[in-house]
Amino acid sequence: MAKSMTLLWGAGSPPCWRVMITLEEKKLQGYKHKLLSFEEGEHKSKEVLHINPRGQLPAFRHGDNILNESTAACLYLENQFKSQGNKLIPNTPAEQALMYQRMMEGLLLTDKLNSVVYYEWFVPEEERHDSAVKRNKEALAAELQLWEGYLQTVAAGSYLAGPFSLADVIVFPNTAYAFHFGLYVERYPKLGKYYSLLKDRPSIKASWPPHWLDGPHGYDILKDL
Repeated sequence: MAKSMTLLWGAGSPPCWRVMITLEEKKLQGYKHKLLSFEEGEHKSKEVLHINPRGQLPAFRHGDNILNESTAACLYLENQFKSQGNKLIPNTPAEQALMYQRMMEGLLLTDKLNSVVYYEWFVPEEERHDSAVKRNKEALAAELQLWEGYLQTVAAGSYLAGPFSLADVIVFPNTAYAFHFGLYVERYPKLGKYYSLLKDRPSIKASWPPHWLDGPHGYDILKDL
């Protein structure tokens, strides 16, 4: 099954990481994959555009089926391989409702993280506006405080919607990404606890961004949040 799958991915990208965690959870190791460089523009190559005309990663194919939106790919893999590996959608309606809600909110968190990180990375310093920087950081700080509330009762075996689920597949890469970019654990202790509880999960360790292996922190863009 896995041999008919191809994943083109970029290291450190939360959307790519989500798909890789799901593949690990569903015991679909052995799929074809290729690490591409965002810095060298390889995500705009013909190889990627052939699968994903938006020129974005991940680019994922299973046989003739193409899924380039990470959440769609994760849902597809869980539904196609329900009886294989770990179950990623909980049983009860209440847990399912919470899981889907947190999944969608996790995508909003991705957007707010990117609005701060990408602004610093890609907007030349002379073109930056203090008001935009302040607005984006305030919005992200408010969002992170919301997640602190969601994680008040997090504990081993009980995460965003009870057992490990697609909600965690979507949200954990965001959490690791935030700490990699300098978010202080002391200011967001519940997020820090959530990170610590899941960082050594086999599916997460196996798919950890290779250039992050020296530690969670790589930049200080979020240090003042």
